[in-house]
Amino acid sequence: MLPSKVVRNKAGRFVPVLLAGLILAACSGQAPQTPGANVQEPATKTSDYYLQQIQQSSDDNKADWQLLAIRALLNEGKYPQASQQLSQLSGKLSNSQQQELQLLKAQSALGSQDIAGGQAILDKLDPSGLSTDQQARYWQLQIAANQNRPSLTLLRALVAQEPLLQGDSHQKNIDATWQTLVQMTPDQMNSLVINANENVLQGWLDLLGVYNANRNDPDMLKAGISDWQTRYPNNPAAKTLPTALSQVQNYQQASTGKIALLLPMSGQAQIFASAIQKGFNDAKNGVLSAAPQPAAAPAADGASPAGSAQPTPTDGAGTAVTPSAGAATDASATPPANATPPVAAAASNAEVKVYDTSTQPLAQVLAQAQQDGATLVVGPLLKNNVEELAGSQTALNVLALNEPEQIQNRPNLCYFALSPEDEARDAAHHIWDQGKRAPLLLVPRGSLGDRISVAFTAEWQKLGGGTVLKQQFGSTSELKQGINSGAGISLSGTPVSAPQQAPQSVAVAGLTIPAPTVTAPPVASAGSVDATYIVSTQSELQLIKPMIAMRVSSRDNVALYASSRSSQAGAGPDYRLEMEGLQFSDIPLLTGANPALMQQAAKSFNNDYSLVRLYAMGIDAWTLANHFSEVRQLPGFQLEGNTGKLSATQDCVINRKLSWSQYRQGQIVPAT
Repeated sequence: MLPSKVVRNKAGRFVPVLLAGLILAACSGQAPQTPGANVQEPATKTSDYYLQQIQQSSDDNKADWQLLAIRALLNEGKYPQASQQLSQLSGKLSNSQQQELQLLKAQSALGSQDIAGGQAILDKLDPSGLSTDQQARYWQLQIAANQNRPSLTLLRALVAQEPLLQGDSHQKNIDATWQTLVQMTPDQMNSLVINANENVLQGWLDLLGVYNANRNDPDMLKAGISDWQTRYPNNPAAKTLPTALSQVQNYQQASTGKIALLLPMSGQAQIFASAIQKGFNDAKNGVLSAAPQPAAAPAADGASPAGSAQPTPTDGAGTAVTPSAGAATDASATPPANATPPVAAAASNAEVKVYDTSTQPLAQVLAQAQQDGATLVVGPLLKNNVEELAGSQTALNVLALNEPEQIQNRPNLCYFALSPEDEARDAAHHIWDQGKRAPLLLVPRGSLGDRISVAFTAEWQKLGGGTVLKQQFGSTSELKQGINSGAGISLSGTPVSAPQQAPQSVAVAGLTIPAPTVTAPPVASAGSVDATYIVSTQSELQLIKPMIAMRVSSRDNVALYASSRSSQAGAGPDYRLEMEGLQFSDIPLLTGANPALMQQAAKSFNNDYSLVRLYAMGIDAWTLANHFSEVRQLPGFQLEGNTGKLSATQDCVINRKLSWSQYRQGQIVPAT
């Protein structure tokens, strides 16, 4: 047994150690250490949190907290504060911090619309050296830098990003990849060259090939997709189909055995309704198939009631018209054939019953049609009735013959209209495809010109274009005064403000990039205009074209385009010589798609082109009615129509690719 003195000495030596341990434990319990910052991981806190950590951190951790704060500030759209923090960063950064800094600089540049600067920074980064979170952000920045413009670069970024995403973000990536593919032009597709190891991208391209080969046949498309999934089991789209293609799996054919045709068969709009009804009935009864079908092309319309809100007879520009009593016939003025012949559904035993929307409320007409056993409704025609239709809860499938101001995406509703806005959108595509990038719109003063300008500009900017200028003209008498005084038209205008249809920002994987904005100059002149789209009557165009020549030299190389509003019967050889070089659009039936049918229609409507266009609309309405399920359910489904090449948007608004012709040495030839 040890002496008590020895025990006391040993205990005395342990006391200081024990006290020190207790003190340290107490300190750690009262003030826990702040967890370290990791710039390679997601930034899940607010910018205020990270800014506070900067104040409390040691010098060793400060740069990490600053980088996280900058990322949070950028994601919150606080660009000035982020820029200030960037300027305060220490120059001594580790490799991982330098990589994060470059990502943040690229994000800042893109968010400030410095696309070239942001892309230049990204090009110097190697994504293989980044963390998983950083890679997701890197590829999203690459996608943002491409501004949703279809290209091989964008496709590669989407394919690379896909494995890094989950849930809704993953499905959005699949859908975006598919949309990029289907929006690529034939020239882009033909010039694609991919690497041998890009197996996923090759699978996507093969899926597009299957789709293009079978999109007009639901059964073949279903089988083609299934076979593709077998051949590419590891492709992300084989496991999760793009939303547009998944709809194909649920395709169901709708019945068209009994059709209700809703038209204003009395009142001022009766003459227009009668033209549509005749086209609808001639197509149903097989009258069209009796006539030979030479070649034709997608075309433009112009004689549509779509622009009129009241039951007032209108032409395609929304202007009140009176059918010509005896317009001069000039066979040589008929534009030549351009491409593939339009088709109409074959003669059918379907029962068609006409309901007059002029004599009773639309809700009552729809209820009566349903009670009579209708399986499909075609109509109504007048815009005010279509606005009512949008608010109805009818369960019937409806092909409306006009568009409301606000389109509603409903599974039983499609919209088919001949409108000046529709024609303007097609003109934007035609002018863009011809390589023009600085267009000016020469439109009548008033609401018609405003509507056309907004429609053209919105479509132009979707294509990637920038500023569109608008110049307005007045009445024919004003134009005559201008030509008599030698004033001419200088082709200078003011920028058109189009409503922003695109999302205001891109947000994926916690990254927010504001949408690109277009800064327009206040005024531009002919020196910066390379294309002019003219919306005028034939008599107005005869004054406008020489007035342009007074002020604009041929050396300026400004291409002139006109809408179908100026395309009328009676354009003789003198007129065609005066219009030398000008391109114009019209529907295939009026551009030589089917001369025999055109001759028959011209005779029936006394050579009034406005009614011939509506007659063609009736033919196409019959064709669309017989393919309602395909149009509504199959993305990309197309038909060669008499009013243009027909396809549907996601909201089932029928688009028409139009036919373009050109005056050359007194003749009318296809535009190239």
